[in-house]
Amino acid sequence: MKTRTTVAVFLCVVALAALAQGQQAHPLPPPRAGYSFPQKQTLIYTVDWRVFPAGTAVLHFEATGDRERITANADTIGAINMLFHVGDRFQSTFDRVKGCTYEFDKQTVEGHRQINSTLKLDYAQGKSILDEKNLVTGQSKHVETGIPGCLSDLLTGVYYAASQPMQVGKSFVIPVVDAQRSVPVTMKVEGREVIKTTLGTFNTLRVQPTAEAGVVKNRGNIWIWYTDDERHLPVQMRARLFWGTITFRLTGNENK
Repeated sequence: MKTRTTVAVFLCVVALAALAQGQQAHPLPPPRAGYSFPQKQTLIYTVDWRVFPAGTAVLHFEATGDRERITANADTIGAINMLFHVGDRFQSTFDRVKGCTYEFDKQTVEGHRQINSTLKLDYAQGKSILDEKNLVTGQSKHVETGIPGCLSDLLTGVYYAASQPMQVGKSFVIPVVDAQRSVPVTMKVEGREVIKTTLGTFNTLRVQPTAEAGVVKNRGNIWIWYTDDERHLPVQMRARLFWGTITFRLTGNENK
């Protein structure tokens, strides 16, 4: 089974990693006036593939001075885990005022594939620095690439969007970096919708990330439902791909 039913799939699709190079650079918009990232917060999601329980994802936010750290753990469960084991770990550090990502770490275990990588963004030197190692083959690579300016990353981008003004019919752009590419992702606020989860019923804003080319355009669609309030908390996320639909539903929200 080749499906990766966890945060890894969702983030990779949102980032449109196959996007062609040479697109116009977009500056990262700063957080809206009065918005503050959480001092401490833990979000827990269940993950379903089609109609089957497939995994869990736990994200933790913690402020450290002028920086915010997000850690995410994603694991398959049940029958899906027996067919294709996934255990992914992500960590991102970004500027709480400007939003710029400083470092994005990934440890991925997906079937027989095991890769560790660290992506550092050096804004003073205008470059990203990627160090990656395949733990199965022992192969390593080091890549340095020029960057246009302040960027978000695969993990932070979904949650950084919460800091932006959201109005139905309007869009905003978040430039996202991964490996050797930077991708301008347009977040379009499509409409309002009521979403029910085990935590309760939420009035939400449905947002669709899009780009001019890449994985989403060619193979599927992404939607994120943010609460229609000052928090813009993502209570549901869905990736509809050619091999099935992955849905993340918020089941836990703790201030710790």
